[in-house]
Amino acid sequence: MIEDIDRYDCTVIHEEVVNSVKGKMPEEEALLNLADLFKVFGDSTRVKIISALLHSEMCVCDIAFLLGMTKSAISHQLRALRQTKLVKYRKNGKVVYYSLDDEHVGMIFNQGLVHVCER
Repeated sequence: MIEDIDRYDCTVIHEEVVNSVKGKMPEEEALLNLADLFKVFGDSTRVKIISALLHSEMCVCDIAFLLGMTKSAISHQLRALRQTKLVKYRKNGKVVYYSLDDEHVGMIFNQGLVHVCER
């Protein structure tokens, strides 16, 4: 590793630290999946939906009315949230109800909210 130091435009490499950290980092695929998860939080509509679902299970029409958006727009965002396993759904007759997939989603949301509000 030290022999490649010029390749990285660095003058000092702390090899023991680098090797120690490298051994503790998650696998590449896990990091890519985590990046995809955080991308989902990069849309304000999806964040609003998660915020609403923290408080109650809701159908698409309820969420659309709450956020002042169309049912189609909400359904599109819910699809992205389902694909990343942030929300789940259940059917009751013709009505589909959405809720957070598990308590981790609320924890991620709340931890992020604490971070942005601490200033």
